[in-house]
Amino acid sequence: MVWQLRKCTSCNCYTLNKLVCHCCGGTVKIPHPAKFSPDDKYMKYRLAMKRGSSETNERNIH
Repeated sequence: MVWQLRKCTSCNCYTLNKLVCHCCGGTVKIPHPAKFSPDDKYMKYRLAMKRGSSETNERNIH
């Protein structure tokens, strides 16, 4: 499924334009979060990066 709705990073206005905001001309991004999968293979690596620890590297060494 392709997301068509975009949100301006400057004025928080929603638009269907994929390049610039129709109100202020600012850049736009997709406001929807990424898909969630309970079988995510890389979740432990993302959580380690988010926490800022090298917890996964320590486990692999020992």
